[in-house]
Amino acid sequence: MRTFLAWLEGSGLDGDPLTDAHDRDFAVRDYKTHMKTVLHPAANTVNAHLTALDHLFAQLGLGPAVVRRDDAPKLAPRALDARQQKRYLPAVERRPLTRDRAIGRLLFYSGLRIAELVALDDKDVPLSARKGKVIVRSGKGESSREVPLLDGTARTSVTEWRTERASWPGAGAPALFLNRRGGRLTTRAVDQLMDELAINLLRAGVHIVVVAELLGHDRLDTTRRYTLPTHADLEDAVSHLPTDQ
Repeated sequence: MRTFLAWLEGSGLDGDPLTDAHDRDFAVRDYKTHMKTVLHPAANTVNAHLTALDHLFAQLGLGPAVVRRDDAPKLAPRALDARQQKRYLPAVERRPLTRDRAIGRLLFYSGLRIAELVALDDKDVPLSARKGKVIVRSGKGESSREVPLLDGTARTSVTEWRTERASWPGAGAPALFLNRRGGRLTTRAVDQLMDELAINLLRAGVHIVVVAELLGHDRLDTTRRYTLPTHADLEDAVSHLPTDQ
C-alpha cells in the first residue's frame, strides 16, 4: 500500500482515486502496468499488491478495484529430487527420538501436511504386518481422505514409536504424537524438527526446498499441478533445441 501511495503521488493522474471508484479503477490498472513494466515482479507478487490494495480501498469504503489478476506460471511445486531424498531419509534415521523418526518417515511416505500429522489420533493410523493407512479426518478444505501407508520402514517406525509412547506422559490421550508433557505435539514443534533436518542436509551439501508436499485436493485441476513440468524439466527441454552457433 505504501508503494502504491508513493507511486500515486508522483503519477500526475487526474481525479482522486482514494475517494472515487471510477478513478480508483484507472489508478490501480495503471499501477499494475507500472509494476509489470518498471518493477518487473513475479505474477504472484503483482497479485499480492492488488490484494493489499483491495484491503486499502475496503477501509476507504470504496470496495476492491475492478482489475484482472495475473495468472501465475503453471509449474509443479518444488520437491526433493531423487538424490536429495536419499540424503533426507538417513538424516531422519539419525534423529535420537523414536518419535521424530516416525514423524520424518510418515511425512515422507504419506505426504501429510504438518497440521494434518499433528492432528492424527492413534486410531487414525491402523497398521498390520503388510499394510497400513493414514486417515485424515479434516484436511485441506475440511476434506477427509485415506492415504495408504505402503512403506514397511514407515510402518515399523510408527510401531516402534507406539511401543515407546506407552511409557510417555499422556499415553492414554488420543493424540498419536505427544510432547514431553503428554500433550498433543504442535505444528511449531514439527516445523522445528524439519528445520533441523534441513540444516543437517544443507551442511551435507543439499539444498532442501520441500521436505514433504502433500496432496489431498478435492479438485483435479489442483492435483494436476503436480504433474506439470518443473523448471529443471523446462531447462532440459530448451537445451535440446537447435541453435545457429
